Parts: sequence; C-alpha cells; structure tokens
Amino acid sequence: MGIKWRNWALPAAPLALALLATGCASTSGAPAEPTAQPSTSAARPVARVCAKPAAGPAKAPAGAVTVDPGVVGDLAAKTRSSPPNTTFWLGPGTHRLEPDRYAQVVPKEGDSYLGAPGAVLDGRKTNQYAFAGAARNVAIRYLTVQGFVAPQNEGVVNHDSADGWVIEHTTVQNNSGAGLMAGARQRVRASCLRANGQYGMNAYKGGAPISGLVVQGNEIAANNTDDWERRQSGCGCTGGVKFWAVNGADVRGNWVHDNRGTGLWADTNNNDFRIEDNVLEANDGAALIYETSYNAVIRNNTIRRNNWVEGRRYADRGDNFPFATVYLSESGGEPRIQARTDKIEIYRNVLENNWSGITLWENADRFCNSPANTSSGDCTLLVRHSGRCARPTIATAPLYTDCRWKTQRVDIHHNRFVLDMSVVKCTVKCDRMAVLANYGTYPDWSPYQGERVAEAITLKQDNRWHDNVYLGPWKFVAHDPSRVLDSGQWQGAPYQQDAGSTFAARDGD
Repeated sequence: MGIKWRNWALPAAPLALALLATGCASTSGAPAEPTAQPSTSAARPVARVCAKPAAGPAKAPAGAVTVDPGVVGDLAAKTRSSPPNTTFWLGPGTHRLEPDRYAQVVPKEGDSYLGAPGAVLDGRKTNQYAFAGAARNVAIRYLTVQGFVAPQNEGVVNHDSADGWVIEHTTVQNNSGAGLMAGARQRVRASCLRANGQYGMNAYKGGAPISGLVVQGNEIAANNTDDWERRQSGCGCTGGVKFWAVNGADVRGNWVHDNRGTGLWADTNNNDFRIEDNVLEANDGAALIYETSYNAVIRNNTIRRNNWVEGRRYADRGDNFPFATVYLSESGGEPRIQARTDKIEIYRNVLENNWSGITLWENADRFCNSPANTSSGDCTLLVRHSGRCARPTIATAPLYTDCRWKTQRVDIHHNRFVLDMSVVKCTVKCDRMAVLANYGTYPDWSPYQGERVAEAITLKQDNRWHDNVYLGPWKFVAHDPSRVLDSGQWQGAPYQQDAGSTFAARDGD
C-alpha cells in the first residue's frame, strides 16, 4: 500500500538526522524529551504528555489485585487466575514477563490495569507483546510499557486489535513495531506514544473495518526509529499513526511531532474522520496524508515546520512534484457513503513554514483492479469486488466512475497559509499549492488514459479553494506539475480558485 504517483511508489525518506538529535531515537531506557517546542505564535494548547505524565494511584484501590514487580511473570499469572472484570494495580517498579518471546498478558473481558507512580512493564527486548488477546473493554491507565520487540506491522499493546479498549495516561515507548494496535470503539487519551520502531499506533484490523475510534490529547512523537521506509522503499508503512479502513474517527487535541516520515496517515478506505485542534509539527514528511479515502473534516489545526526533510530531498534531486504538508491522494467527498459530512472540508487551519501547502492529487493509473494500485486487493467502497472493474464494463456507467477513488468535493477555506522561505531555508519548490494528476498510460485497457483525470480533478470535481489568507511567495500548480501559476492566474479562468482570498508577500503588505 502507500501513495503512488506517476507509475511508482513515493520513495523512502532519508535518514532524519534532526530526529536523532532529539534523543528520542533510543530504543532502551527513558528517552530524552524531543527538542521541538511549540512556537509562541500559536495559541492552541499543546498536549505535553511525555514530559509530565499523570501519576496513577499510590495505593491499590479497594478490591484490586496487587501485582508485585519483584516476581517475574506475576502480572500474567494473576491475570490468568483472576475472573473477568478484575482491576489489577501494578506496584511501583519494573515489572517483567517470563523470558520468552511469546510471554504476554492476555486480559479477560473488562479487566483494568492501573499503574502506581513509577510502574513500568518492560519487555527487556525479549518479549514481543505486552497485552494481547480478543477480550473486549480492557482498560490500561497510568502505566509505562517499553522495551518490547513486536515484528513489523504488529503491535505491543492490544496486539490482536480487540474492541472497546481504553488506553489513558499511559506511556508506550521504545518498542519495535507499533506501540499500539486498535480495535473498534478504542479510546486513546492523554497518552505518550514515542520512539517506537514503526508507528505510535497502527489502526489496522486484518481487513475488518474499525469504527468509533477516538485519539485525543496524546503526544505522538519521534516514531519510526527503525526507519522502515528506508529498509523497504515505498512500503507506505510508517508514521506517527497509520489508519487503515477506519470508519469513523475523531483525532483531536494531539501533539504530533518529530516523527520520521508522516505525522498522521489515513490509507485505504477510511471514512468519516474529524481531525481537529491538533498541533502537527516538525515531522520529516507530510503532517497529514489522506489517501484513497472518503469524507473528512480537517479543521482548527496548527500545522508548522513539516516536510522539511522529505520535501527538500525531492527538490534536491530535481523532482517537480508538489509533495505538500497536507496531501490528499485519491480522496474526496462521497455522498453515497454515510458519514457526518459528504465532502472533505479543510478550514480554519494555520499552516506556517511548512515545505509547501496542500496538494490534491489523483493518479490516473490507480484504480480498482489496476496493476498500478498499490493497495492491491482493495477496491473502492462503492464497488468492493475488484473483479467488476474489468473491461469492457469498466468503461461504462456506473463502473467508470465507481471504480476510481476520486479527489472530489474538497472544500479548502478560511485557512491561513504562512511561508517565510528564510525560515524553511529553501529557494525553490517549497511554495506550492496544487491540484493535479498525471497523464494516464497504464494498463493498456485503462479507460482513464490521457488527460481525462487531470481535466476532471482540476475543473470538474468540485475542488475549491476560497476565502483563505496567504502570506509569503506562494505559487500554484494546476492540472499537471508543469503548470505553475501566480495568484492572478490561479484566480483567473479556467481555474477560478481562491475567490475572496487575500495575498501578501509578508505581514503588513
């Protein structure tokens, strides 16, 4: 899976030396705090969870089972011997599982785990998983989970993506793989997800959709320490949080920063997202990618200093694609799919000193049943079965329309876009806002060859910028990467974008 443009996957990000300098790339012990600090220009509060984690109860609550850190395997053993709906209080100190890679805690339905001040569950680079199994409605609070070695694409906490879990005031750090997996109705609140080898959280459930996911008030920092995009070029398998086939998610009030790669990445048949009141900053790649997905509200976010590493890499090698800090790839509003909105609306955000702004992209060669579809085996939510998207019927209604993930019905308004090229330290190609597609060529039976998709995304699919404020030397790309426009051309025929918007070279102009 992962984004595709032209006919190949986006290449891997370079090694993020700036990220290593934060001290969060360590895979053992307590990492230093990331150096990125929220700028004083933003009034939005920042979820500083990692620096000052909330303390759990100093004494065991009435009726709780006390877990002794001095007894190896005590937590797993007492979980096995206790009935469902038991509360476990982990005493201060480092708790260990049995020294076997598959030793893990398997909760029963309704179990709750509370960490005392200083309680740590440490996998010692031996155990793969901390909490696993299919039990529903498990809660983990006030606990540090670290040192586990989950394989690629697997997770340490809620390894089996059970439903209804609550993770609150918990630090999940210095693990391989993903710190968390996710199930339906999972709540992740006020937690620190940092310095994990692949993701802070991987919201994926083996092809089954996840519904009702809440990610609120967390600090998600310095993840992908194992640099998977470099190890597997174009895998699309990294970031602060990756969402796959999530139907209904609220992602609000998080501080997502200093991740190697993308901050938040929704990839393949996600729907009905609200991404609001977050601070997304200093991620090596895009702050947000919304890919082959549907219906979202992206509002009231502060987005700053993202994409400096990856954006600069593309520019340095002469690539003219406008890979931006908010990147919509084959994603749009679809009224036929139930959600809280029937479009993608991006409004009241502040984007400050990122490498470029917002890009709306559609790969003409990427559609259901195409060999160029990196989400192989997946079809659109309107068709579902890829075998239907075959010649000759794909060239006729309704399949001609429904076999494509389309970037359509995107409404970008009342945002503030600020660019100071002396801060970003760039001279070219960091100043783009774009709506475009490639020239369709593949496969030879594709009904989308030529400029059909480029014409549609640019002029016919109701993608609109309006009533925005631009400060800085912004340029605009329309139709294809070669068409670079100034604001007057962008506002004029045939594009007629950014009606009611204002443009200034700098504050006060």
